[in-house]
Amino acid sequence: MGEQRVKGMGKLWRIVYLTLLISLPSLAQQSDETGNAADASSPLSSLGDEYENSIKLLQNRFRVDHNVKEVTMIFFREYGSAPVVLVRPDGSKIFQGRFDEEKVAWYDADTFDMITIKDPVPGPWQAVGQVLPNSRVMVISDIELNAQPLPPILFSGEILKSTAYLTNGGKPIENSLFRDVVELSIDFLSTNNPNFDNFATNDQEIARFEDNGRGMDERPADGVFTGQFNLNIAPGEWKPKFTVKTPMFTREHIDPPIVLHPNPVSITVETDGGGEGYHKLIIDVNRALVDIQSLLIDGKVRYPNTDVQNFSLTEGGDEAREHLIVAYEEGIFRIKLTAYGTTTDGRDFILDVPEYSFLADAPEPEIIDPLIDGEDPIVDGSEEIPLIGTSFESDEEVPSAPVEDNMDSSTLIILLAAVNGSILFIGVLAAVFIVFRRRKAKQRPTLSAKQAASDKKPVTEEGLSLEAEPKGLKKWLGIFSKKKS
Repeated sequence: MGEQRVKGMGKLWRIVYLTLLISLPSLAQQSDETGNAADASSPLSSLGDEYENSIKLLQNRFRVDHNVKEVTMIFFREYGSAPVVLVRPDGSKIFQGRFDEEKVAWYDADTFDMITIKDPVPGPWQAVGQVLPNSRVMVISDIELNAQPLPPILFSGEILKSTAYLTNGGKPIENSLFRDVVELSIDFLSTNNPNFDNFATNDQEIARFEDNGRGMDERPADGVFTGQFNLNIAPGEWKPKFTVKTPMFTREHIDPPIVLHPNPVSITVETDGGGEGYHKLIIDVNRALVDIQSLLIDGKVRYPNTDVQNFSLTEGGDEAREHLIVAYEEGIFRIKLTAYGTTTDGRDFILDVPEYSFLADAPEPEIIDPLIDGEDPIVDGSEEIPLIGTSFESDEEVPSAPVEDNMDSSTLIILLAAVNGSILFIGVLAAVFIVFRRRKAKQRPTLSAKQAASDKKPVTEEGLSLEAEPKGLKKWLGIFSKKKS
């Protein structure tokens, strides 16, 4: 009896077990319907428990509802691994590169697969591949960028920090891997209002939101994206456009127009306004938009010789800020400032002020005025004119006035060159004459005593005539007369 009861109880437990197996899908469907009633935006639900999902061939299972017309899924997988394979409820498979292009769109990267399916088959689906745990499947229904609203007072050149987060179907996306899939940016679109300076200006990208812990982002992969605005654009009327871009689709949102005010910091310079050898730099703001008492200045001055001097102005007050610049040479001075302050509505700001430059002349040399109180003591008769040859009663030595030399330096050089050249020429002629005389004296032959005695002729009366040898002028003219044969 005991054994029969045990067998009977075994049959009874088998019936109960089979009944539970049959009723579990309906219970699961009821629970899914209850969950879908609470969250109608989710078209998928996971199947199986932790034990079943730990089995390699049965992991990453999910169910597609019957009312889904289009679904976009993201599967995060190991870096460099092969794309996943989708298994339909009927067992047919969808491979990357082999699918119906009219119904399936597939984008694969090194770390994820993004798949969009139109009119998916309702029922349990499965993704086979090296899908990362805790990020098996992510269904995109309606992604939105929720960013901080822009402040009402914005300045051209302002550096602004803004944070944002993403939602999927109205719920924040906490998956840290999703930041590698989307690109978040803000662009400014000109309203083309002719009353503003940005009329007919192209679209300007203002910032990109990052969740990498760099720049102004506080913590990486915390789901909070941070954008650093650098409003180095023309002032005017702009429309902010928020963009969320993925490889499969793009979402855009445009805010109402805002006005970007001109840079509120004004710079002026008074050359030699800081006393002898100094220029005065004066810094003021548009006090209708900026609280002057909160203004702090951090700047640098680049001198004409490329030297750089840093300075800071941290004292508050209602007066304009002043700084003295050394004016030790002429040229172009360049000034670059970063301003910190508070707007009139209480918002702190950091402002990049455009570079300011000015041209300064060299300091004038000192000129000693010979007049005393504007009058010449000699001309007006207050002092006697000293005469030449008269002696002064004072024992002090009176320095003699230097003789003014009115000769030009170039004239003096030419005169010296002419004198030296003449001296040199005369010396050369004298040397040539001496050498010529010496050579002529060496060539003249010497006569012996006998030859000299034989050459002597007896003196006759003809030889004693005065006309025998011409002299004077007649001697010089005889050179040109013809000699008798």
